[in-house]
Amino acid sequence: MQPSAVPELAHTHARPIHWLATATAVAGVMALSSFLQPGAATAAQAAAPETRSAPAALAPPDPAAVTFPIECGPVKAVVKKRASGDLDGDGSPETVAVVHCDSPMGTPPDGVYVLTRDPDGGKPRVVATLLDPKDGNTVSDFAVRQGAVTATLFGYSSADVPRCCPDVKSDVKWRWQNGAFVRSTPSGARSV
Repeated sequence: MQPSAVPELAHTHARPIHWLATATAVAGVMALSSFLQPGAATAAQAAAPETRSAPAALAPPDPAAVTFPIECGPVKAVVKKRASGDLDGDGSPETVAVVHCDSPMGTPPDGVYVLTRDPDGGKPRVVATLLDPKDGNTVSDFAVRQGAVTATLFGYSSADVPRCCPDVKSDVKWRWQNGAFVRSTPSGARSV
C-alpha cells in the first residue's frame, strides 16, 4: 500500500464532540433569531382625498317578501330561479322570479313574474306575469340581460303527451315596450 499524498487531517473524522459543537451552534443561532424578529407587517393605505359618492342604488326587490299569484293547494310556492336588472329603463332594478309549487312528485309547471318596489321604494310587489303556470311549461336557461328576459320553455304538444316528458322546446324573450312586456320567439318552437 502506498502512502497517501495528502496527509490525514484530524478534522475530517467526525467525533462526538464535533456533533455536540454543531448542535450547540445551531441551537444558539435559532435562539438568537427568535429575539431578532422584524416588525409586524401592515397593509394600511394612505388616506384618500374625500369624495362625495352618489346615493346608493335601490336593491332589487326580494322575491321572499312577495305572495305570488299561483295556486298551490296544501303545498307552498317556491322560487326556482331569480334574476335582476332594469327592465323598464327607469334606473331602478326589477326582479324576475321563476316560481312553481313545491310538489313532492312530478314536475310542476313554472310561472314567471316581474317584481318591482312601491313608488316610495318600499315593499316589493308583482307587476306582471310573463308566463302563467296554467300554460303548463317549465323554464330553463333563464336570464335577464340588456333589459330583456330570456328563457327556454319546455311544454307539451297535446294532452296525450305524458307530463313527465315535454316534447316542445321554445326560446322566448320578453322586452318592455310601450308600457307592457312583449313576448317574442327568436328561434321558434321546436320538438324535443
